[in-house]
Amino acid sequence: MFVIGAYMFPHHRNSACYMFSSNGCKALTDWLPPSPREFSDDEIAARVVISEMLSSPRVIEKTSKIAFMFLTPGTLPFEKLWDLFLEGHEGKFSVYIHASKDTPVHTSRYFLNREIRSDEVIWGRISMIDAERRLLTNALRDPENQQFVLLSDSCVPLRSFEYMYNYMMYSNVSYVDCFDDPGPHGTGRHMDHMLPEIPKEDFRKGAQWFSMKRQHAVITVADSLYYSKFRDYCRPGVESNKNCIADEHYLPTFFHMLDPGGIANWTVTYVDWSEKKWHPRTYLPNDVTHELLKNLTSIDAVSRVTSEGTGEVTWTPCMWNGIKRPCYLFGRKFHAATLNKLIDLFPNYTSMA
Repeated sequence: MFVIGAYMFPHHRNSACYMFSSNGCKALTDWLPPSPREFSDDEIAARVVISEMLSSPRVIEKTSKIAFMFLTPGTLPFEKLWDLFLEGHEGKFSVYIHASKDTPVHTSRYFLNREIRSDEVIWGRISMIDAERRLLTNALRDPENQQFVLLSDSCVPLRSFEYMYNYMMYSNVSYVDCFDDPGPHGTGRHMDHMLPEIPKEDFRKGAQWFSMKRQHAVITVADSLYYSKFRDYCRPGVESNKNCIADEHYLPTFFHMLDPGGIANWTVTYVDWSEKKWHPRTYLPNDVTHELLKNLTSIDAVSRVTSEGTGEVTWTPCMWNGIKRPCYLFGRKFHAATLNKLIDLFPNYTSMA
């Protein structure tokens, strides 16, 4: 009772502590749980609105569509392959293109006149997040879009449309990559300027290529509080030149803080980081074989490498509604010259169950 009373009604003089311990107040305060931080009005408002949005029921109907959102500098080199992938499934998908440099030249009817208003995109800057939010905003205008997939110009489908549609549409989570990297390229990029809204212990990392359900797309577009912290402080040259990359940290941190149970913590888009460079490995025509594609579609666990020391590697199984299943529906980065080989192999590798 004395301890509870001391915690509820804190002492005002050091001498009061000695009735509990000869070590004084420090022993007591170390033992007691920390008082929760008081949220600001903006944080309370943001969390209430986000909670309300997440509580809305998810309705999947026969008319529900997947929005394929392409983030590209210009022409999409794999349009013919995507045309083959989408053909026969009209009414179950939408296409949106954010072309940041050049107006695309199209070879597929599904991509014709699907460009949205676009702006300049610079790698590692907040403009990458702005482009993602711009794509989501346009895709959300169609109420039948229930799933939203972000893809690059170097992405290719690894599965049939039916497999992909059922995998994403009937999943109980969104596929947003998120993990804790205690190294210099993880939490080492956290800025003190982000406090108190974004604590360092909640700072997360992950690939930007996501697939998310409608409720998550809405809260991503609606967010201004947490987004503004990354807009203002997550960039090179802030706080001793920390190299904070906005697209690697904003969404993982945002969802870890506000709906950690609602995301899978991995992405359905495969990339090969085995070369340990700033950018992932690019697949060239000689690399593209049936064996390669078979291997990519059979992967059922995600590897993570931290930036601390020599890098700690962890493996996490890919779970779909509680069942272990292969992880990946899409792959990148594929060189434009691999198009013909992928088209030739497409009927075989997408038919693999």
